[in-house]
Formats: sequence, structure tokens, C-alpha cells
Amino acid sequence: MSYRVLLTLLLALATQPNVCTAASAEPETKLKGAVNEVLSVANRSNSKAAIATGVRPLLQRYISFETMTRRAVGPGWRSFDSSQQARATQLFTTLVIRTYANKFTPGQLPEIQYRAATEPATGRVDVPTTVVYQGNRYTVTYRIEQPGWLITDVVIEGVSMIANYRSQLDATFKKGGAEAVVQSLESSVSKQP
Repeated sequence: MSYRVLLTLLLALATQPNVCTAASAEPETKLKGAVNEVLSVANRSNSKAAIATGVRPLLQRYISFETMTRRAVGPGWRSFDSSQQARATQLFTTLVIRTYANKFTPGQLPEIQYRAATEPATGRVDVPTTVVYQGNRYTVTYRIEQPGWLITDVVIEGVSMIANYRSQLDATFKKGGAEAVVQSLESSVSKQP
């Protein structure tokens, strides 16, 4: 093989995104099934509260809220005792589900286009989508990880949900520790409808 051909091949491989093939099939299928189930519940619901109640068991099956909460809190998570971790996870789960449900208008469903998944690391698949909802277009990427191919983050318009919460929760932790984080989450949940 000539040097020129080898160099061209190496450059082509280096510039290709790590597009998944068989490795992405299971997480992509699971994500599409989850999205379809959630949309079905949202379509049958007559209020945002009903959407939140209806999608909760589905989202708890497809999202690792424990991982999300731990990452949203950041390094301070290690100083939480087990009851504080459980309470923070429960509150964070409720906060995320209510926030998610409040984005829907009963009877109006988004159009979702799935794009080619990538595998940025072993055991992690990112599935980018384009969502059109109420005349607006959004890029949404789902980060899905082993074990169980669960969603561990959602990146909307380039902003990680986890990073967004971490900027808030880490600052709260630094001011008042684990109990301050739990109280902040309780306050946020109590303010939501």
C-alpha cells in the first residue's frame, strides 16, 4: 500500500465520528420505545398534572435518576448519608418529571427525527434528535449508558440538563452541605404545580 493511500485512509478514519452500528441498536430501540410510550400517555392526558402522573413510572423505567442526581450534585454527593441520597434522588426525580411534563400541552405532540447515534465511550451511546414542537425546532441528544441502557442526561440545544442542575446544586452544597441541597430541592418541588 502506498504512503499516499495509507495517509488518506488514516485521515478519513480520524475525521469520521464514532458512528455506532450494532452496538447502538439496543439503546436506540429502547429510546424510541420509551419516547413512543411517553407520547402515547401525553396524548391521552387532559392536563399537565395527568401527564406527570402518567409518565412517572415510564420515565423511572427508562431514566437512571440515581445517576442523574449524583452527577447533578457533583463531588459533594459522597458526603451525603444514605437517607439524604435517597431523599435527594426522590426530590430530583419529581422535579425533573414535573419540569418535563410542564413542557407538554395536552393533545399537541412533537415530531421527532432520530439521527445517527454515536458511541463516545464504551457503554455509552448518544442519540441525537431533532424535535419540532409548536412551531419551534430543537436539537435534543439523549445520553444512554450501561448498565441497562438507561438515559443519564439530556442535552437540549447544546445545554446538558445535568450540567445546568450541577451549577445550581454544587453552589448550594458549598454554602450549606447536603442538608442545604435537600432543602433546596424540597423548595423547588413545593413551588411547582
